Amino acid sequence: MKNKPSSQTKLKKDVLEQSLCTGCGACVGLCPYQVVYRDRTVQLHNCDLTDGKCYAFCPRTPTDYRKIWEILFEIDEMTPEIGAVKGYYLSRAADPALRAKAQHGGTVTALLEVAMDEGLIDSAIVSSRNEEIEQEGRLVEAKSQLGDYAKSKFTVSPTVAAFNRVMGDTAGKVGVVATPCQALALAKMKTARINDDLKINQLNLVIGLFCGWTLSVESFHRLLQQYQISPEAVTGMDIPAGKNVLELYTNASVTSVPMVEVDACVRTACRYCIDSTAEFADLSVGAARFGGDCDEMRGWNQIIVRSEFGKQVMELAVARGALEIWEAPASALQDLKNVAAEKKRKALKNIVEKSRSVKNLLYLNSDDPVVKKYLK
Repeated sequence: MKNKPSSQTKLKKDVLEQSLCTGCGACVGLCPYQVVYRDRTVQLHNCDLTDGKCYAFCPRTPTDYRKIWEILFEIDEMTPEIGAVKGYYLSRAADPALRAKAQHGGTVTALLEVAMDEGLIDSAIVSSRNEEIEQEGRLVEAKSQLGDYAKSKFTVSPTVAAFNRVMGDTAGKVGVVATPCQALALAKMKTARINDDLKINQLNLVIGLFCGWTLSVESFHRLLQQYQISPEAVTGMDIPAGKNVLELYTNASVTSVPMVEVDACVRTACRYCIDSTAEFADLSVGAARFGGDCDEMRGWNQIIVRSEFGKQVMELAVARGALEIWEAPASALQDLKNVAAEKKRKALKNIVEKSRSVKNLLYLNSDDPVVKKYLK
């Protein structure tokens, strides 16, 4: 009888060698055999476990999306384009100083501060830049420090590795700020049958970030060199609404890079992702793109309320005067759905081209209703 391949072998064959690894860090910190080097997942030694968590929790291994949705959300609130929608709003932090430090409206930081103030979480895992000018997950236990991590850098952060590292320690109840692939990995952990030793119940809140892609660190640094910008000088990045450029901020200047040049730096794995709105989070937040003109929207976020707990956190932030919201027009929600649906179509097209099959869709189930809808 042929031996069953190990989970690590399957992960290497099905994910790493297929350029599907998102760099989320879900397989790192569970055992000493896998680490993150720069923005790559590296297997250091062979492992013979056939039911390992590294494969089970990876967002690019086969996943029963509908089962997870049924466990975490109200199934009658599901939409094929953007997942569960309990409410959709435009939002921003009430504190102007916080908004000034944030990427756009400061909504994520305001939500985390209230959740920490009210004891809903004791700490938060956010993305931070390390000494090598690379992104990493960092545990923040002081509310006063949350605003220091409010800027986006558009390069991958192995945030889930930080979650694996701190679970069971003194982190208490944890909130995680996650990209779509990271939120899916956390959802797989939360709903799996083999998570009993992960203390997954410490995960109390997931705030998802809208994400179309992340950048390969190596390729992006080469692009910066072309513009004579050192990586350590970059203080922030943004894609202004209505403009087809990536703005790079330093203390001295703002540089606009055409998106055609940026596209060459996008991680290969991102081209096979069907989720742009972090569908498995409690709350999902992105820059406001719809509902007004570009200048008016620049200081606002758009927020999708997905879970009952997410709704409670947002309403508490409003009641405490930390968050300003107004219900977005139906046209704005439809615009968001249209954009999200287009990402699904493009990703599925890329998956079919890669697998050369409409049945073998890599990590997706060809019978999934959402997949079937957009595969056409």
